[in-house]
Amino acid sequence: MAFKGINETEESYVGGRLLSPQEIKDDGEAEKSLRPRYLNEYIGQKKVKENLEVFIDAARARGEALDHVLLYGPPGLGKTTLAGIIASEMNVNIRITSGPAIERPGDLAALLTNLNENDLIFIDEIHRLSRSVEEVLYPAMEDYSLDIIIGKGPSARSIRIDLPKFTLVGATTRAGQVSPPLRDRFGVVMRLELYTPEELKSIVMRSADILGINCTESGAYGIASRSRGTPRIANRMLKRVRDFAQVIGNGVIDEEITARALKRLEVDELGLDNIDRKMLMMIIKNYGGGPVGLETLAAAIGEEAVTLEDVYEPYLMQIGFLSRTPRGRCVTPAACAHLGVAMPQNNANSAGNVQIKQLSLDENQ
Repeated sequence: MAFKGINETEESYVGGRLLSPQEIKDDGEAEKSLRPRYLNEYIGQKKVKENLEVFIDAARARGEALDHVLLYGPPGLGKTTLAGIIASEMNVNIRITSGPAIERPGDLAALLTNLNENDLIFIDEIHRLSRSVEEVLYPAMEDYSLDIIIGKGPSARSIRIDLPKFTLVGATTRAGQVSPPLRDRFGVVMRLELYTPEELKSIVMRSADILGINCTESGAYGIASRSRGTPRIANRMLKRVRDFAQVIGNGVIDEEITARALKRLEVDELGLDNIDRKMLMMIIKNYGGGPVGLETLAAAIGEEAVTLEDVYEPYLMQIGFLSRTPRGRCVTPAACAHLGVAMPQNNANSAGNVQIKQLSLDENQ
């Protein structure tokens, strides 16, 4: 199986945040070297693996291309890795690109016409394909053909180009933004879930072995428990803890050096960093626990609203520390308990109680 990378891109978080699930520049080639190549090396996602194995075995037995596959879920869970594994298991070439990189229908036509029989093309962030490109993709996925318009005006004519049978693997972090006509053309749709700490511990131990890092199981679990259920964060954190182990330790990543390193990096036991805690404390201290509007909160913290919404809020909501209401963001009692502060009197609830009491008085009158 050969990789033929074309504009392999994933959205990079410009801040280079340690806990960002998006790929950052520091990940580089190291992350690619840690990716498993076959299903038996892939850790976690048990249901996805079991079903994929059946589909791949059936396609191989028939000598056909695998049906088109859509992978969706939070970033950093291994969608690109799974695409490479499918190509390896099918013993075919893979071409890698992304939705924003395919700007015109001609770009897509160039990619598809250069495929060999049963080859795989991987499109990351497929929800960002333009509508004009999607229109060309529909017959390619269904009939393995391209309808191309040549010329303009009265002299324009349509020609059909037959394509080899191929497999399209699409990946997205926002399945709801994939248009229904495109989504319906995928025969296999799979969601990737966040990993458990035990699964992440196995991933950290495997990565440490590949990178030649001396890591104990307790040290690996300390990293895994703070990695937000995301292998990309776990691997990035492993490399940072390795630096501390070499400089202030004896070169071995154990429970003690992991705790010291991540304390220096301001990552607590639940995987919250300084900005997460600052955001929660801002709502508690300045806005009585909420609700507070997103734009107001962003201005108070000094971050962009879209950064708070896409980067910080999802994990805080997943662990039950933050809730969204029609009036804004609110902290939960669990967040206050973790931060060691008392739950403030909620102004919204107080106002609601006043309204309820007023209604009761009116009814009695």
